[in-house]
Amino acid sequence: MQIIWLGHGSFRIEIGGEVLLIDPWINGNPMMEGQDTDAAIAGATQILVTHGHFDHTNDIVEINQKTGAPVSGMYELANVLTGMGAVEGNAFNKGGTVRFGEVAVTMVPASHSSSMAVDGVARYMGMETGFMIEGDGHTIYHSSDTAIMADMGWMGAYFRPDIGILSAGGYYTMDMQQAAWAAQEYFDFKTVIPGHYRTFPALEQSAEVLAEGLPGVDVIEPHVMQPITF
Repeated sequence: MQIIWLGHGSFRIEIGGEVLLIDPWINGNPMMEGQDTDAAIAGATQILVTHGHFDHTNDIVEINQKTGAPVSGMYELANVLTGMGAVEGNAFNKGGTVRFGEVAVTMVPASHSSSMAVDGVARYMGMETGFMIEGDGHTIYHSSDTAIMADMGWMGAYFRPDIGILSAGGYYTMDMQQAAWAAQEYFDFKTVIPGHYRTFPALEQSAEVLAEGLPGVDVIEPHVMQPITF
C-alpha cells in the first residue's frame, strides 16, 4: 500500500488493487508546480471528493475525463459534478459504505463548509465529509478539511483506524496542535500524515508541533509525489 501526497489536501492512495484519488487538485496547486502531473493521476480507478471548495473540486471533471475514474462523494456534490460532465460513481451520504473490489470506503462526518461556484454563483454542495478507507489490512482515516469535533470519538472507537491523514494547516482547519490533541483524545493511530498545510503562507509550514504532540506515533511529513509505503 502506498500513500502519495499531491500537495495541499490532495492524496493518491494505492490500496487493494485500486488507485484512489482524493480531492485531486492539480492545476493552480502551488505544490504541484514542476511535478509530473500525468503520473499523479495515472491509473486512477476511483475519485473521491470530500466537499465542494475549489481547491478540492476544480480539476475533478477534467481528471475524470482523462482517466475514466468515476467520481464518488456527497449526494448533492456528486450530482452537480455529474451534471458538469463527470462520470458518476456513487452519490452517497454519511454512514454509507461503498466497495471497490477489496477496498471499502465509508463516508464520515467532518466539520467545515461546502460550496462550489456553478455558473458564477456559489451553491451549497451538501455537507462536508471525510472517509474511512479499509484495505490491505489497514484502516485509513482521511479527515478532509475539519475542525476538532466530538464525532471523532465514535469514529475512532468504531473504525479503529491505524493511519490518520489529518488536515493540520490551521486557518481553514485544525492546526498542528489541535490535530495532535484530537489524535491523542480520540484515536490510536500508529501513523499520522498531515495534510492541507504548506500550500499558502496562511497555513502552517511544518509538522514539528504535531510530531511533538504525538510521542510514540510515527508522524511522517509527506513530500509531494514521494510514496509513503506500508
